[in-house]
Amino acid sequence: MVGQFIHQEYLVAGNNFNSAGSASEAVKSTLKKMGVASADIRRVAIAMYEGEINMVIHAGGGVAVVDIYYDKVNIVLSDKGGGIEDLEKAMQPGFSTAPEAVQRLGFGAGMGLPNMKKYADKFDIQSEVGVGTTVRMTIFFG
Repeated sequence: MVGQFIHQEYLVAGNNFNSAGSASEAVKSTLKKMGVASADIRRVAIAMYEGEINMVIHAGGGVAVVDIYYDKVNIVLSDKGGGIEDLEKAMQPGFSTAPEAVQRLGFGAGMGLPNMKKYADKFDIQSEVGVGTTVRMTIFFG
C-alpha cells in the first residue's frame, strides 16, 4: 500500500490533566486495529503522550496532527505557548521547568523531550520564545 492511510487531528487542552493523553490513546487504539506490532505502538504512544503532557503543562494546550502510513507514523505537535528558552538544557534528562504543583501530581519529571527523542526514529524541535514550539516525529514500523 502506498500513500497516506489515516489522517487525524486532535486539540490538546492546556492545564487539563483529566484529558491529557486522550490523543495518544486514540492513536494507540487506531494502530491496534490496524494490526501494528505492539512494540511499535508502544513507541508511538510514549513519544506522543510525552508531547501531549508538555503542551498541557507548559503551553496552554496545542494541536497534534498524526498521519499514519502502512510503514510509519508522522506526528506534528504544535503550540503557541511561551516557547523553550534553553532548548539544549530542556533536552537533558531530568531538567524540568514544570511548576511544583504539577510535579506533585506526578508530572514534569524532565523526561518528556528526552523520551520523545529516544522513541522517535526522526525527531525535530523548533521553538521560539514568545511564539511557541513545534515538534516533528517519525516512528517507523518494524
